[in-house]
Amino acid sequence: MENVVTKDDLRQFGLVLLNDIRQVVEKTNEQQESSLHPEWLKSKVVRRLMDMSAGTLQNLRITGKIRYKKILGSYYYNKSDLLNLFNE
Repeated sequence: MENVVTKDDLRQFGLVLLNDIRQVVEKTNEQQESSLHPEWLKSKVVRRLMDMSAGTLQNLRITGKIRYKKILGSYYYNKSDLLNLFNE
């Protein structure tokens, strides 16, 4: 009995392969972003690490409790300011 590879098998393999490649690229991009700006963290990273809402982070930014930079529409927050929030 012969093993036959059908077009559907190839399509399914292609979709799985593309999904795996996407995951690798996304993971690599996240690692590169964090290594390029170690003292400045992106909003998404801060919210995930500190388990806070976007509104809470915005409030800290507006009240001047943490320094930030806006680069190409993305906010970056100073890591030392975030750590100092726990010391207050």
